[in-house]
Amino acid sequence: MTTRVRRAAAYAAVSTLSLTAPVLGWATAAAFGALAIGALAVTDGPLFEWFARPADRQEGRLHGLAAFAFAATGIALLATFAGLPTHVLVASVVVVGYGNLAQQIAWQFDAEPILRTGAFVGGGLIAGVVGQVVALVADGVAFSPALPKIVFLAASGAVLAGLLRSVLFARDDPLVMLSVAFLLWLFADLTVVVTVEAVAVAIAVTALFGYVSWLLDTASIPGMMTGALLAMLTIVLGGYGWFAVLISFFGIGSLSTKFRYEEKEARGVAEDNEGARGSGNVLGNAAVALAAVLAYAARGRLPIPGEIFLFAFAGSIATAMSDTLSSEIGGVFDKPRLITTLERVEPGTDGGVTWQGEVAGIAGAGVVAGIAALLFETVGPTGAAVIALAGAGGMTMDSLLGATLEGDRLGNQSVNFLATLTGALVGAGLAVVVLP
Repeated sequence: MTTRVRRAAAYAAVSTLSLTAPVLGWATAAAFGALAIGALAVTDGPLFEWFARPADRQEGRLHGLAAFAFAATGIALLATFAGLPTHVLVASVVVVGYGNLAQQIAWQFDAEPILRTGAFVGGGLIAGVVGQVVALVADGVAFSPALPKIVFLAASGAVLAGLLRSVLFARDDPLVMLSVAFLLWLFADLTVVVTVEAVAVAIAVTALFGYVSWLLDTASIPGMMTGALLAMLTIVLGGYGWFAVLISFFGIGSLSTKFRYEEKEARGVAEDNEGARGSGNVLGNAAVALAAVLAYAARGRLPIPGEIFLFAFAGSIATAMSDTLSSEIGGVFDKPRLITTLERVEPGTDGGVTWQGEVAGIAGAGVVAGIAALLFETVGPTGAAVIALAGAGGMTMDSLLGATLEGDRLGNQSVNFLATLTGALVGAGLAVVVLP
């Protein structure tokens, strides 16, 4: 057993302490807290050797174990005094503990980065399911009726944890655990019906979508994990139609990035990393869509019809599609003009547009609108026109922000976010005004 695996096994064993929460209640928080304080007193010996990370050895203290235990203490206190479900507490802790163990075992065999990430998600998923089942049984709750939602929570937590670990460091596991806890708390509180079919399809499609994205170099590992999380949540919380709208952007947008890539690279207008999009780029384009999906899942608690969130979702995706095609197609043509003054500018200038790019962008918005009209009865021809207008409006806002604020005041990801937010608001607003 290597040092990595041995240390990961020790942390996994510590995470198992969370299973006592249904029986011990607040005492579990006390136990984690005592472990955290005790870890700071350990400077050598067998315990130090088991848990010490490289940074701990330099500092002579088990800061990693202390931080891990303190984070678990905080989650346990939320379960005791704030109503966080006990099974969410267990899932949040064991997903990280056992996911890391599975990843380190895969690392021992010198697996590819994508396989190590997959091992983390798979190990975390299994541990999350088993941990929740044990917690519910200890609480005297029948787990069988809730099994689809249990698997959904475990899968969501494992993918989020895998995403965060792909962009953070091992010492940031406390932040990962807390993030997973709050996300799963939100999902557990939603009154959404989760079916076995939806969860099975979501997991299968998410795994395939992520692997294909990485294999074709259309996304980095963080970008792939971000897209996979969005895909899973869209399928389970929205439905297959919502996912079809989302995947149209990822598929067509990724292909457009590869369109005449060498030529765009020579012109200085190509995406970095050979077009592989990172998590920031994916979130900048899809964060608003994710918020719309979550709002749709919580529609029973909101004074807004669920269809409005569908138009917000489609409007944001139409914007992302429109902006991506406008940039990627228009980037291969000469003589762009600044959208605010129509003056000639160099290719790649923020806010510069070409008529070819504008046509491509409008066509992209039309594709999203057509898919939505085909899959949703509530959309129809009028709704499709609303979505197409929303996409074109969001694309125009992206160019205006690029010409006026991008650079010194706003980064590209912030501009993408504000543009998709514009598309969502235009889509929702027009839907309220135009549709019956």
